[in-house]
Amino acid sequence: MTSDDFVKNFYIEKLNLLNSCFEEFPKYPNAVNTAIKKMALSSAQQEQLKEVINTLLTDVFYSILLGLDGENCIGNTQQTYKIYDAEGNLISECGELEASAYEYFHEHKY
Repeated sequence: MTSDDFVKNFYIEKLNLLNSCFEEFPKYPNAVNTAIKKMALSSAQQEQLKEVINTLLTDVFYSILLGLDGENCIGNTQQTYKIYDAEGNLISECGELEASAYEYFHEHKY
């Protein structure tokens, strides 16, 4: 797996989470989906909420990826991390996630 693949998987997970919040008949209902349905929002309000949640998820995932890359704090600590796959192959060293993260989360590469 490359650092770009790693970031892409985070982006796919973000999209999956966002979609799960607004599924009409979810296979596996979650607390957010249930809470949104209880709000009985109009279509316009649902779209506004979806944009807010989308922005929040983008900020969260992007911040975590930059934190792993050493470009942002995770909690109160800013340091560089090396990321390895299950076979012990290096996925990312410092600085390899930032460019892909920007492309996926701010330019919507996928």
